[in-house]
Amino acid sequence: MIKAAGVDEVTDETFADAVTGAALPVLVEFTADWCPPCRQIAPVLSALAVEEADRLKVVQLDVDTNPETTTKYGVLSMPTLMVFVDGEPVKSMVGARPKRRLLQELEDVI
Repeated sequence: MIKAAGVDEVTDETFADAVTGAALPVLVEFTADWCPPCRQIAPVLSALAVEEADRLKVVQLDVDTNPETTTKYGVLSMPTLMVFVDGEPVKSMVGARPKRRLLQELEDVI
């Protein structure tokens, strides 16, 4: 998996604690090593994780090694970005996007 700096990795086992139990909204990137757009968005997510750390937690989940969570949330395309608030998915976006656009899309949840 392409590890974005400042972005924690979650697994099927740690997802509940890291995401559904988080105090802040959580942006989960469902990603895979073989996914070129996932590599494109990695620096965007790293910047977001640092710049918005007081308002948003950013994590990654490798779909190939964590099929349970991937299936539970109906993720079919990579990257899928899903925002969780109070443990519930409130927004889902598919595909890489520039930081400015991603921030605009997150305005209503952070």
